[in-house]
Amino acid sequence: MTTPQKWILFGVIKLALLVVAVGVVFSMYGCNTVQGIGQDIEKAGEAIKKVGS
Repeated sequence: MTTPQKWILFGVIKLALLVVAVGVVFSMYGCNTVQGIGQDIEKAGEAIKKVGS
């Protein structure tokens, strides 16, 4: 038989794993977004150089 404390522990473990999984997914999307912004800024800088030349 399981005790209520074990059910609470299982719930906490499941919640912790869910939080970690969501964090990993958001961090992957965040890296791609920051990388994309960096590329856009680089292209804008190249366009400004062409205009100034």
